[in-house]
Amino acid sequence: MATRTVTTIRPRALVRASGGPRYAVALAVDALGTGLLRPFLLLYGVMVLRLSAPATGIAMTVGVVVGLLCMPTVGRWLDRGARSTVVAASMLVRALGVVLLLATPAGHVWPFAAAALVLGAGNQAWPAAHAALVATVARGRERDAALAAGRALRNAGLGVGALLATACLAGGAAALQALAAVTGLAYLTAAALAWSVHLRARPAAPPDGDGATDGEGAGGPAPRMRALLAANVVYVFCLNVPEIALPLVLVTQLHASPVWSAAIFVANTVLVVALQVPLTVLLSRFARRTVLALAGVVLAASYLGFLAATSLGGGWGAPAVAAVSVVCTLGEIVYAGSATALVTALAPAPVLGRTLARFELSTGFGLAVSPAAITALAPHGPTALWGGLAAATLLSASAVATEKDRPARPTTGHAAPVGASTAVRTGRAGTGG
Repeated sequence: MATRTVTTIRPRALVRASGGPRYAVALAVDALGTGLLRPFLLLYGVMVLRLSAPATGIAMTVGVVVGLLCMPTVGRWLDRGARSTVVAASMLVRALGVVLLLATPAGHVWPFAAAALVLGAGNQAWPAAHAALVATVARGRERDAALAAGRALRNAGLGVGALLATACLAGGAAALQALAAVTGLAYLTAAALAWSVHLRARPAAPPDGDGATDGEGAGGPAPRMRALLAANVVYVFCLNVPEIALPLVLVTQLHASPVWSAAIFVANTVLVVALQVPLTVLLSRFARRTVLALAGVVLAASYLGFLAATSLGGGWGAPAVAAVSVVCTLGEIVYAGSATALVTALAPAPVLGRTLARFELSTGFGLAVSPAAITALAPHGPTALWGGLAAATLLSASAVATEKDRPARPTTGHAAPVGASTAVRTGRAGTGG
């Protein structure tokens, strides 16, 4: 099935394709609340609950990993047609996690672990639910741009929330508790807004398929995507490079001021917000799989750039790392704009939810193991860290480029496409949300 290439950015059309104005506000409120707490959850465990840093970190990691177990259920729920309800549920689950966090007595690690698990489940469920909702409202390259817009909006909200929280940290433990309470209220507000969109998908027709190449998902069984899912585990390491790898290298190896790490993180956020949609639209003239492979090449090149930058040492190392981080962020933007878009394009409508859930499992697993992998490689020197990441990412890009999509089966009809024609508004008419 041929899809229209998006060449211009029309804000109002982009908002409609992303779920409507009310849903956009829900995303912004949710991201703002998440930015207030998630970057400081470790500090909450240490400062408020007086837990040790290792115990807090282990509890958070276990919570994220165990939270992934909810994904098969989320996928099946989405495949029954639920859309805005699943998004709202992921936000409500996180609100419950905040309640558990606020109720945790000082010095008790297991209630904190339970709160981290519930928060992790909500965080893992949201991306798949959001992508399924957008795939139901929009289609083709317009859907890709809408997914990119959602990511840009979320990063903006996370950044503003983190800045507000940083300004409040001088208040100590009481400030962190207040931030957690505000986060819970933000999740409840966002859940109410998302639920009010009343969007679900009309049940898909029996799978017959009409083209499962790099265009729109055809009817049929779920695509295996084995190489894509395995490669995605490595690709997502790029999301933790600004937060974990670069601060580790700058502070412990180059002995640079922590200001460099903060500046790189801020620059990463600003670039994602400013360039996610334009770059996604610009690259929409190429096949999604080609763009995703290109992202791997750019990321690998940036890792090799970090290897060269760290060898400078002295006063030039930190500025060189900061310069190369821009290339890494561009690779991250290209990856984020093509990966989920490719999965939604390959997924047959009847199994869209389960396909997105499998993809989110690979993403969550990569995010969970990347801190341990990065911190394990770093003590062995820059070559082990950056050379290892570059080699793994190039191998992953090659696997993505050479994997063959499942060919379409002969058809006598047409399956219900993943697109606006499958959307059903419950309780109200219209498409604006």
